[in-house]
Amino acid sequence: MRERAEIRLLPDGRRLYLHDGPIDVILEAFGTTSQIISAYDAAANRFVSVLDELCGELSILRQPLTADSRRPAGTVAKRMATAVAPYAARTFITPMAAVAGAVAEEILAAMTGAAHLERAYVNDGGDIALHLEPSQQFVVGMIDRPDRASLFGTAVLEASQPVRGIATSGWRGRSFSLGIADAVTVLADQAAMADAAATIIANAVDLPEHPNVFRVRARDVAPDNDLGDHLVTQGVGDLTAQEIGTALGGGETLARTLLTEGFIRAAALHLRGQTRIVGFPLHSNTLGNHAGDRSLVHA
Repeated sequence: MRERAEIRLLPDGRRLYLHDGPIDVILEAFGTTSQIISAYDAAANRFVSVLDELCGELSILRQPLTADSRRPAGTVAKRMATAVAPYAARTFITPMAAVAGAVAEEILAAMTGAAHLERAYVNDGGDIALHLEPSQQFVVGMIDRPDRASLFGTAVLEASQPVRGIATSGWRGRSFSLGIADAVTVLADQAAMADAAATIIANAVDLPEHPNVFRVRARDVAPDNDLGDHLVTQGVGDLTAQEIGTALGGGETLARTLLTEGFIRAAALHLRGQTRIVGFPLHSNTLGNHAGDRSLVHA
């Protein structure tokens, strides 16, 4: 195990923390003690090589995906390319749009391949891969801003439902966004799928050329990122209620299209206190009933 990767149990003694460069993962497994230990060992062993594998193919992963693009060879990189492929013809997107979700999926696969677990989740910076055995469930806390504790409601995910991936994107998050959404949370069959979809839906929540939206070239903020000369949002000033609705409408239209096409199962779009919900109903209650529930997973 390389010294660079940090791997440790969190103070609650239940969750495992994995850190390597830009990757921050918190995971938790449910089952017998011996199976949880096996799962955590497998997660740690797989995690230490993930970043090096991705770095070895960055020149491919940072390029827009096209029919003629070179395809990556690594397991995680392949997941990324597969997740963004459906959107390549309709918008600018690179495999990096699905990196967090793909990493979460890979670590979860290592865990479930090594142990029999009742439930498990792998949360990579807010993009989450889930495992649920029959009759099991998770309660997901939904946020309206990723930069602060702002839970607005919950979604109960049952094993009988197809959702196994959750992702959140927006200009306030840790990644760049071309749009102005405070947060877009997507539920999909896989984490990488949710990650890619959340990215493009968040980009579609926008008011192009609006004078109160501050944008800069992505390369001027991070010279080696995958967005290059694309303008990324760095600040959003005052907006009227009508403008907020217009921006959300663009994202909602795209989310409904992706829902119809089967790429997502649900989405929650947020901007300046306004929310649009697409897909199956999400519980609008506050988290009071679930605050102490060990099944609570934040998204």
